[in-house]
Amino acid sequence: MANFAKSTVPRFSVEVYQNEYLPEGGREVNAIVTVTSTGGGTTGGMPIPAVPAPAPPRDQGAPPQDQGGGAAVVIMVDCSGSMDYPPEKMRNARDATAAAIDAIRDGVAFAVVAGTHKAAEIFPGEGRLATADPATRARAKDALRRLSADGGTAIGTWLRLADRLLASADAPIRHGILLTDGRNEHEEPGELRAALEACAGRFTCDARGVGTDWEVKEVTGIASALLGTADIVADPSNLAADFTRMMDAAMGKEIADVALRVWTPVGAEVEFVKQVAPAVEDLTDRRTEAGARAGDYPTGSWGDESRDYHLCVRVPAADVGQEMLAARVSLVLPQHDPHHDPQRAGLPATLAQGLVRAVWTEDMVASTAINPQVAHYTGQAELAQTIQQGLDARKAGDTDGATAKLGRAVQLANASGNEDTAKLLAKVVDVVDVATGTVRLKAKVAEADEMTLETRSTKTVRVKR
Repeated sequence: MANFAKSTVPRFSVEVYQNEYLPEGGREVNAIVTVTSTGGGTTGGMPIPAVPAPAPPRDQGAPPQDQGGGAAVVIMVDCSGSMDYPPEKMRNARDATAAAIDAIRDGVAFAVVAGTHKAAEIFPGEGRLATADPATRARAKDALRRLSADGGTAIGTWLRLADRLLASADAPIRHGILLTDGRNEHEEPGELRAALEACAGRFTCDARGVGTDWEVKEVTGIASALLGTADIVADPSNLAADFTRMMDAAMGKEIADVALRVWTPVGAEVEFVKQVAPAVEDLTDRRTEAGARAGDYPTGSWGDESRDYHLCVRVPAADVGQEMLAARVSLVLPQHDPHHDPQRAGLPATLAQGLVRAVWTEDMVASTAINPQVAHYTGQAELAQTIQQGLDARKAGDTDGATAKLGRAVQLANASGNEDTAKLLAKVVDVVDVATGTVRLKAKVAEADEMTLETRSTKTVRVKR
């Protein structure tokens, strides 16, 4: 029988922002759903029995595992030959990994993996995880001296090893941190895609590119598939601070495998579901069916935080005066079944929910008004897409197309108050007129500045309410 330890899970709340009024015959309903979790382990959340999320069985030949205190993390460090150019890069990676190890709280299961054209366990080894305490953290940092730069880059092998290690942990929160400085050149693209598909839903992962010789779409694709964050660390000397922040965030997670469940009535269907804050992430194609007319969209792990989602539902046309429930949005633990999964019997299946309505009216002012939250995040999603299109055009030598798209991006960033993105854009274009989006492409752009803009293009600002 599983051991039960007292823990706390965040209290979830759901708020729906929308204009529910549609003109006669109108069919598209848009809503921003704000999900907030508070009190996870620190401010008096909801006490529940803490039990691990189901994990694949350990290989019978593998050694017994140390037990993590509710969480497990694997740090994957690029040790390919390019990490020796310049030599400071490898030293900074060791220092960053040591800083991350220091940030692991007592009781958490952890391991360190060296990634080249294959994956190797640096600590603790023998296919197992160690339990964090002062002694194991010290031994792990001592083992970092074995990290040296040599070989190629095959990120799929790193992820598969991390998956095997994390799957063996008796921990509901399973997380990876991945650092790379180069392109995934020593395995076929399909191998990385297959690894991501195999790992999706089994653990979350933050990915970082150090320097400027890596591929942005590879790193952001890893983070997207595994519901983590992606960023550039252009100066390797900043790695330690970034790794510490990532580990602190991972240590703040209190509940895993939460899904956004959307139920729609007969005749209605979901057009799309997108996370729009703190970053744009389209979840539409990740839907898994959850009973009659309901689907689950993965959100990963939660601590004390708030996120916004844009939901678009297509409803049947109706006459003036009619109204309907267009959708019911819930935060759920999709694997919760007290009959078939008694270990999670103490967990609430539904953590919070909100309603999306549709009301048909002949009042043109009411039916044509755009909800401020919907308008804001529609602009933020367009901003992210436009930056990507502009940078792609620039790389392809399409000066006119790049100028038009990046000019529109400047206009959108200014209108939405996204000052960080506006500053990044100003390193790629000379802004002539912010209001009209009139810009000129800079003749010379530092590679790090262009990659930073591309990597952070999906980061959004919250709407001012």
